[in-house]
This record gives sequence, structure tokens and C-alpha cells, in this order.
Amino acid sequence: MSTSRNRKWRLTMQSASRWLPAVARTFGIVLLTIIIVFAVFRATAPFLISSGLVRSGIEKALSDWTGYRAQIEGDPTLEFWPTPRVTLNQVTIREPTKNGKVLGHVDSLSADFSLFTALRGRAHFHEFHFLRPTLYIRRDETGLIDWTNEGLLSKAIERVETSANQDVPMRKEQDADIGTLTIEDGSVEMTDDRTGKIYKMNGVNADITWPRLSRPMTAVILARLNDQDVKIDFNSTQPLLLFAGKSVDARTSFSSPLINWTYTGVSSISDFSALAGNLDLSVPNVPSFLAWSGEHLPAANTLQNVSLNADIVSIQNGVRFNNLNFKVNDSAASGVMDLNYTAAGKPKISGTLAFDQMNLNPFLAAFSMRLAADTAIDMLLNGNPLQRLDMDMRMSSNKAWLGPFQFDNIGASLLVAGGKAKFDIGDSGFEGGDLTAHLEVTQGDFDGGGKLQISIRNADFGGLFSRLKLVGPLPMTTGSLDLALSTSKPIWAANLGDVAGKMHFTAQTGSFRQFNISAFRALAADKAFFRMSDIADTSFDFDSLDVDASFAKGSAEVHSAKIIGRNETVTLNGVVPFRSNGLALSGAIEASNPADTSDLPMLPFFIGGTWPDPVISPVTTLLQKPDQPQQ
Repeated sequence: MSTSRNRKWRLTMQSASRWLPAVARTFGIVLLTIIIVFAVFRATAPFLISSGLVRSGIEKALSDWTGYRAQIEGDPTLEFWPTPRVTLNQVTIREPTKNGKVLGHVDSLSADFSLFTALRGRAHFHEFHFLRPTLYIRRDETGLIDWTNEGLLSKAIERVETSANQDVPMRKEQDADIGTLTIEDGSVEMTDDRTGKIYKMNGVNADITWPRLSRPMTAVILARLNDQDVKIDFNSTQPLLLFAGKSVDARTSFSSPLINWTYTGVSSISDFSALAGNLDLSVPNVPSFLAWSGEHLPAANTLQNVSLNADIVSIQNGVRFNNLNFKVNDSAASGVMDLNYTAAGKPKISGTLAFDQMNLNPFLAAFSMRLAADTAIDMLLNGNPLQRLDMDMRMSSNKAWLGPFQFDNIGASLLVAGGKAKFDIGDSGFEGGDLTAHLEVTQGDFDGGGKLQISIRNADFGGLFSRLKLVGPLPMTTGSLDLALSTSKPIWAANLGDVAGKMHFTAQTGSFRQFNISAFRALAADKAFFRMSDIADTSFDFDSLDVDASFAKGSAEVHSAKIIGRNETVTLNGVVPFRSNGLALSGAIEASNPADTSDLPMLPFFIGGTWPDPVISPVTTLLQKPDQPQQ
């Protein structure tokens, strides 16, 4: 068996040795012939191809593409190694009329071309390189780019506009070849008819790959926008439909030192409400971003950074941010938010957000700050941001703060509509108690004033005063406060002298720190004047506290303040001017039990001076008159 196999192998090798040399010689001759033909063709190409043919061919290609007239001032330069390539200088594309408007200008344009088609009298170009091009485009009122003058691109766009919903394939003569476009040091100027703005981008360097009009497109663009370096990455399977204003799947990312975002999903250049996809956005420095974008936002200095990720879907007259997760400074939130437009065309933001912690300062700053008129010309409505949009937001947070005040498990809402703005805290933990609040900016173009109402129940005011490091004889107690303030002036222009309102404070057991009532009586018996600091060595315990006051013209008027202790009661009334931090109060100390009047006679006094160490002046009076006989 083994001998038979070896014999067959030797016969096979002997047969192959006879025909292998012939095949090798034939292959070598064919390969050598191809190399010689290629070399001769390359060597003779400059003599066989007219530069005028190439020049006229690229002029025609540019004119056919744009529908405009291409003018080339410089002579073309031809290169044939390593690939055939033509370079033209000073290329201008303008309307085909006398003194027609310019679509673009290119300092130098080069492109590869096919030797075979050029020898046949036709020029076919690909791999375009534009050096220092300038492009002028216009975005019309509908949001579409103005593709005019019946060029290949505009015709193809018109074709997809009419056939996009009919699934009609593009005709071969309309499905033009493009290839790769390289842009070096270019600029783009776009006039937006919607806003009247002109957007400029310079230092543009781009690589665009678009084999044919019907094929997918990818683009990487580096540029300078408002003196900042930006990078744009874009790819779409249906770019022609996108340019026609249709909704297509695409992925776009924008990167810069001031803002970064990536959007993946359905896109449209004419109707942003048709978006449906995922948006990932971050702004590492909000004030710098606003300055770069030319916008202004009240209390922007309180915002440091913002980031969000959400799934976007279309709703009526707007978009919805589902599965929204975002961070503002160090606060994270999640929820749902809608952005749409009212019947009057006014933008409206609504939704529900849950924060882990929240700073209320930026929310309330919008009520108290107004933009100068000359900075809001291009905005929907001049003036306060609350005038330019409607809002209906519900917010909750485990922790929140407003200046030095802290809240737990807060539930709040912000409503802006119909010329009125309201901010409500429906429920919140505050210093161990509960707090509700209502802030309202009233009618009158937000110039009619506003009102604030606060209700606090069973809060530890003593702990609050200690944490705020307030000095002077203050009540260390758990109490309740009702406060109602209002002003007829615009909130952003109002000061303490323009605020009026009422306050009612009640508390049960507690103590007034730095108030020795025994020392008070002793000094009152010996001195006509003494300071509050002279009786600050101990505290005065009380069983109840009740204060009624009103506010007007920059002062608080204390109508009644009654502090009932176990043995003695202190009453006060008078005026507390805010501007001077002063006091002008009259008061009295008397026995809590009328039966103790003989041991604790009434002691009237006057308090004047500056808090926290005012001057006390006892008042000598006739404590008791003899009874008059009845008639």
C-alpha cells in the first residue's frame, strides 16, 4: 500500500514540473507588460492630457454641484505622481448673474482625477482639498439652509423632499459621486433669518467622507467659534434627507473647553421638536459659558457647573426629557422635564425633579434680579427671565439651604404663568419643626411688587440663633412663627423701607439668655441708666412668650411682647429701626401673680440705643394710688 502511494506522488510531481515553468513565464510576461504600459502611460500623460480640459472640467463640476458660476483666476497645475491631481488657485463661486452674490471663495483647490476618463475627453474628480475656503450660507425662516440655483445638491434635496415618504429611489444622474473633502483653514458665515443673527466660524479644518449623495456621511470638524477651539463629529446614514429638513438618525458631538455634548438619535435642522434620542451634556464653567455665548442669567455666579443625561422624545409643541439625570454644582437630581411652547409662542418648562440636595438661592434670585433692557433685545421678552418663559416645576430634596438656613425633606414648586410668578414650599423640616412658605411676584409686568408668607411650627429657634452666632439677649426656645411681608415696588428695586407686613411669634418654656432679672431690679433701684451688658451674667427662664409686631417704612413696630416667667412677667412695646440697628422700646416688669405685687412691684423702664448693648433707663412712677371712696 505504501509503495503504491509513493509511485502516485512521483508521477504527480513529474507532471507538474512540466507545466509550472510555462505558467511562471506567462505570468511574468503579463506582469512585465502591465508595468511597462503603466510606466509609459504615466510618462506620456502630461502630453496627452490638456490642462485646459482639466480646468474646464473642474469649473463645470463646481458649477454643476452648486448651480452657481465657478470662476478660476489662476492657471491650473497638474501632477501625475503618485496620483493624477490638479490644483487651481483663486476660485470664486457666485450667482450666474452680473454682480451676483458670492457663495464662496477658495484660495486653492486641488482634486484627484482619473487618467482614463481624462483621455476620453471627460474629467472625473474626487478627493477634494480646499485651502482657505470661505463659505456664505443662509438659514431661512423655516430653519432650512438655502440650497438655491438648481445645482446637483439642490436638485437632489428637492428630489428627497418630494419622495421621502414614497420610497422612490434616487435616479442615477442625481446620485453624484463626492468622495472625500478636506478643508484647511476655512471659514463659514451663516445668516439666520429666524433671529437676524450672523454666526461666524473661522480656522475651520475638516475631513468629510461622503462617497455618494445617497450614501452615509461622516465628518470631523475643528474650528474656532467666538475665540474658542471647538470640535464637531457628525455621522448619518441619510445626510441628504437631513439637509432637506427631514428627520433622520444621526450622531453629533460638540466638544470645547466650555461645553461638551453628544446627541444620538433622530435629528432635524429645521424642527428641533422632532428630536428623539439620547443627549449627554456638560458645562464645566457656567459663567464662562454664558459670557462666551453672549447670554445673561441672574445669579449665574452661584452656578459653577452643570451636566445632564436624558432620553429626548417629541411631545406636542416641544420635547420631553425622560430619565433625566443632571448635576448642578454638587447637587444631583433625577426626574422628567418638558420644554414646549404656549399658544402665544412663549417657551415653557415643566416637570418633576428630585434632588439629593438643593440650593434655593438661584431659584429665588430670579425673583429679585432684572436684566437691563439693552442686554435683552434679542430675547423673547425684555426684562426679568420670568418674563421670557413660563414654568411649572415641582421639586423635592432631602437637604436644601437658602443662605444660612437649612431645610430637610423639602417639597417645593415654581409656577410662572400669566404675568405672575409663585414659589411655594409646601412642606419642609426646619430646625426640628415644620415650615411652609409662599413667595409671589404680582401682576403688572412683574413691576407690581410681591409678597412673602412664612409659617414655622415648633422649630428650635434657640439652636438657630446659636448656629447663626447672633449676640444679645435672645430667646432660647422652641416656638412658632407666622410672617407676612409685601411690597408695592418691584422686588428687584425694593429695600427694607419699602416692605410692610406683620409677624406673630409664640413659644412655650424657654429662657432669655444674658438677662438677669434680679440684677435688673437691683440696678434700677440705684442707677438712672445702665447697659444691657451689666445684667448679662445669667438667663431669665420663662413659661410662655408671645410677640406681635408689624413692619413699615424701614422699622418694626412691636405692638405687644409678653414674656411670662414663673415669678415675673416682662412686657415690651415700641419701635425697632432697621437702618440704625437701634431700639426704642418701653416696657415693664411686674409680678406674674397679682398676689405677689407687694414683693415684686411694677418696674417701668425704657430701652434705647444700639443692639446688642442698648441703654436701660428705669422710670419712676406711682405704683399704686389709694382707692377713692364711692359716692
